[in-house]
Amino acid sequence: MKPSFFSYLVSLLTPIALIGAALRILLSPIYFNVEYRMPYFPVDEYGMTQEERLQWAPYAVEYLVNSADISYLGDLQFENGAPLYNERELSHMADVKNVVIGALRVWYLSLGILILLAILAQRSGWMPDYLNGLRRGGMWMIGLAVALGLIAGIGITTNPDVFWEFFALFHAIFFEGDSWLFYYSDTLIRLFPIRFWQDAFLWAAILALGGGAGLAFGIRRRE
Repeated sequence: MKPSFFSYLVSLLTPIALIGAALRILLSPIYFNVEYRMPYFPVDEYGMTQEERLQWAPYAVEYLVNSADISYLGDLQFENGAPLYNERELSHMADVKNVVIGALRVWYLSLGILILLAILAQRSGWMPDYLNGLRRGGMWMIGLAVALGLIAGIGITTNPDVFWEFFALFHAIFFEGDSWLFYYSDTLIRLFPIRFWQDAFLWAAILALGGGAGLAFGIRRRE
């Protein structure tokens, strides 16, 4: 393996590892527990309270990272006995789980390769190339994070259509047809309105930006 190729491979894997880390943080209870308590977070016009959101959201998030099948969500019921999710919502959540599992596997793989490359670099005398690769990858991550942050920020502050177009493109890449579109009265929208996703992408950008900046400016260029 030539050192130049080695260095650029590390650079390529670095943003993947940083974005994966941000995704995993957002898939923890930390994010929705904070987000639902923000004063600007929109109320549910159909009457779901903050307490109810905090009651039901953990099931949806946990389903995405556990080994359970869709009955984990399909068996949930409101107090009146009505199912929490309809069949269209359950089908979409199953699709989302497949995407999330795939993304996490890519993250784990990127981390594993980076660790193996670090060991190889240490043993083969290529550590300067490895560190330069991390530094370069951090710079690339800064650019990607700024772009993502601008899209989410503009969508929140000035032009919601900018984020909506990005959100639609994102779903067109990972999901078939309009399976991700729901009525405002559906539980998924009541739990996770568009502001939830705007903030999620913004926080992902901030977290990845922090990691990228740490690598880009915390590692000195090696000759």
